[in-house]
Amino acid sequence: MAKKSKKSGYNKRKGLFAFECIILSLLVVVLVGSIWVMAKFSMINFEKLDTDKLVTAEEANTDQEQNTETQPGQETQTENDFGLSGVEMFALVGIDERDGMDSMNSDTMIIACLNHNEKTIRLASVYRDTYLNVGEYEGETLYSKANCAYGIGGAAQFLTMLNLNLDLNITEFASVRFLALAKTIELMGGLDIDMTREEVIHLNNYNIETSEACNMPYVELEMPGPLEFDGAKTLTFHVNGTQAVSYARIRYTQGNDFRRAARQRLVLQKTLEKAKTCGIGTLNNILNEVLPDVTTNMNNSKIMTYAAAVLSYDIVDQAGFPFDHIEDEGDLTGSDNVITVTLENNVIKLHDFLLPGVPYEPSATVKEYSNYIINKTGLGMESLPLQSEDGTIPIWTAESQAQADAAAAEAAAAQGSEEYSGYDSNDTEGYDSYDESGY
Repeated sequence: MAKKSKKSGYNKRKGLFAFECIILSLLVVVLVGSIWVMAKFSMINFEKLDTDKLVTAEEANTDQEQNTETQPGQETQTENDFGLSGVEMFALVGIDERDGMDSMNSDTMIIACLNHNEKTIRLASVYRDTYLNVGEYEGETLYSKANCAYGIGGAAQFLTMLNLNLDLNITEFASVRFLALAKTIELMGGLDIDMTREEVIHLNNYNIETSEACNMPYVELEMPGPLEFDGAKTLTFHVNGTQAVSYARIRYTQGNDFRRAARQRLVLQKTLEKAKTCGIGTLNNILNEVLPDVTTNMNNSKIMTYAAAVLSYDIVDQAGFPFDHIEDEGDLTGSDNVITVTLENNVIKLHDFLLPGVPYEPSATVKEYSNYIINKTGLGMESLPLQSEDGTIPIWTAESQAQADAAAAEAAAAQGSEEYSGYDSNDTEGYDSYDESGY
């Protein structure tokens, strides 16, 4: 019995020693991993925002009467309370910092809504030309294109513009130069994207300037002949880094900036999907190349939380804001604008998209901004739908977008050639300057 007991004690000590070795090994891995991660964090540009200039919807509407009537067991977004347990939002900004440009307008603006309860992500693009209250400029309140807020007052004014116009409480952002996106996709080995003939033509035009700006080789995407690839078809093309960015920059097609925002979300989604398949070596190379082009105010723990979510959650839906809108012809700012019809109506739809099923009531601030835009443009809810003389619907609703797509496909099929695009495939005029428009 004694020997058995001794052997049993030995086995316990051996098991304990093995367990301690495993724990020690895990600690070493965690330590090394932490050092590796911290080294990566040091490459990111951290920007501390001026809290006096960053205003949330909750702060702006603190004097409003609370709407506390709720159904039993039902969470409600009141006028001052948009925070839900397990749900976080932050802003993604694409900055165009090409040489020779005086301002850094936000070329891409995306609201990311992470639902940790459902492990889902929803993305909403804000069209760059949307006519909104962009904040203070030269001592006065300015209504102009949404993308100029970043150029006027940096990230703080950009986030404030989103919060007050859209009734949000976003305090975190990450901005990325489009050079970083090109590098990322290049190191991943490219993306597969379905494109129309017209999109291929414009991609090649944009890519001349994109490649030069990114200091990367220009590679033309080969165009199949009209018999194989007419204007009504789409084909899958494998694109490199600058080609993918050029695709995301296209706005010279039916739908203009609205289709452009959809392309940006598609490229982002495909990039995230590709990242999930990359090995640790590839991801390490990507981080080394890209992180110096990233600026954020998030702390390290929040970056880790979001990074883990992005790699494991599913993007369940995407949308563009505003949902119902009309394009003016430069009457307000001297260049084309996207007019919300109405801002209040569109903000309600945005909240329903980001947080489906959660009751929401627009704040006094949104109603004030909405009424200003209605009075300035003369476009209110009674304008929906607004019929033009030729019977088309100029307001971009889901129905009108479908009609426009069908009309574009019919016209492209009739042409079946590069001339349909309206641009010579060798003409790059206008492709390298459109982002430089002022406010």
